[in-house]
Order: sequence, then C-alpha cells, then structure tokens
Amino acid sequence: MRIANVDGRCKLLVDGGQVDLEKASRGRFGPTLGEAYERFGELRGWAESVSSADEVWQADAAGPPAPAPRQVFAVALNYVDHAAESGLAAPDAPVIFTKFPTSLSGPVTDVVLPKGSVDWEVELVAVIGQTARSVSRSVAWDYVAGLTAGQDLSERELQLKGPAPQFSLAKSFQGFSPTGPSLVTPDELDSPEDLELGCELNGEQVQKARTSEMIFTIPQIIEHLSRIVTLLPGDVIFTGTPPGVGLGRTPPRFLCEGDRLGSWVEGIGNLTQTFVAGTDR
Repeated sequence: MRIANVDGRCKLLVDGGQVDLEKASRGRFGPTLGEAYERFGELRGWAESVSSADEVWQADAAGPPAPAPRQVFAVALNYVDHAAESGLAAPDAPVIFTKFPTSLSGPVTDVVLPKGSVDWEVELVAVIGQTARSVSRSVAWDYVAGLTAGQDLSERELQLKGPAPQFSLAKSFQGFSPTGPSLVTPDELDSPEDLELGCELNGEQVQKARTSEMIFTIPQIIEHLSRIVTLLPGDVIFTGTPPGVGLGRTPPRFLCEGDRLGSWVEGIGNLTQTFVAGTDR
C-alpha cells in the first residue's frame, strides 16, 4: 500500500493515480493521515479492495506523509563511513536525537536558508503504525506503518556551538525535514532493509549508499527506542545518513542560495529542495 498527503487529505495511490480515502470508504475512515495511522491495520485490510484511481496523482502537490507526529526521532552516526567522516568512532548503541514536528514539509519545497552553514543528509524514514512499548526486534516490523524518503537538513554552526551540541534546534528550522512523496508499506518493497538512497546537488552526486549498510537496522532502532519511550502511531524516525555530507569534505561545502538538492530512496521516490536566501543572511 502507498498513501500520500495531498491538500491535507489522505490519498491511497493505486494504478498510477490516487483515491480519496474518506470519500472512497464512504466515511469509514477520516480525511487525514493522522486519523489513518490510528487505524492503520484496518486501513490496510480495506485498501486491498481498491483497484482503480479516480484522481490524478501529482507528487509535487504532496505534503509530508506523516504530517502531525507527536514525536520525531533521528539516529546519528548510523553508517560506519559517515561516523569516520565526522571524526568519530562507530557507536555501539543507537545515538538518538529529536527533531521538532514544525520542521516537517513535503517532497518538493523551497527552503529558506538561515544564517550559518546548512548541510544535507539524505535518510530513509520510518513511520510507526501502532503503539510500541518494549518491542523486540524480532517483531518490530509489525509496528512500522511504512517507509518514506527524508532529508535531515542541518545548520552546522548552531549544531556545534556552545558547551553542548544543539542537534535538535539546528535540525528543526522551518522546512528542514522534507519527507515523501508517499508512505510505502514494507510489503511493497522487495527488500525493505536493502534500499539504495542518495542525493545530488545541482546535478552532482554527493551521497549514495544502501540501507543494508546501516549499523543499526530499523528493528534494532525500534527495540532500543521502545525500551525507553512509548512510540505512538504516526511517529517519525529518521534512520541516519550515509557518508558524503558537506561537513565531512575538505574544504567543507554547504548549501547556497539557488542550489537545488535532489534526494531519492529506491522504491519510494524523490525529494526536490530549492534553497532561497533568508532575510537574516
């Protein structure tokens, strides 16, 4: 199953087009994705009966597929080569920080550059489909509604400023968490733990890897998180970025006004961000 957020409404993607969830189900399901995640198992069963679309699907009109999560988690240093380019050892347990939900946006956006040094980080993103507490990795996929593509944009000067890192703030400027274009359930993918992901800056490839290279898999991340916090339907987990970020280059390279960043995850789709100058630059 593939679902998307179009004009604030939940759309089921079928046969190259889209179906409005509330209308097609005759009110059985509500219009928003937030409501869909609360009854995701029931929705998946119903969706099997839908075979044809009645509307055109336009990815550039989509919003974030998980538009109102109560919690947004992210994993740092989850690829060995990314840890190395950051000058750090690979961790022996998931390194977690949070992003704020107001930073979420859809797959095709203009992003205002704040003052500082803004970097790119393409990531596979998982969305939780049912309440998870103390979940074993052996059953963790059962708690995943689906996967989507994401960018964990990062303002490095704020992130590294002061006596303690400011990860959450530096990664939560407006538009710093684009996701989409749709949510794809794991059964739609031949190998959900081995997907190519990458990004290009103005047509130049800057990141490319496979999610099988992650140090900690999605089930391991869910097991780790759910032992500490309760994961809720619609919660979002950015699973970490591969090597190739701007900060790890010599000299460092950061995003500029007019830059165009294209990101992708195999079997899921593409993101496109264009960067514009802010008033404080």
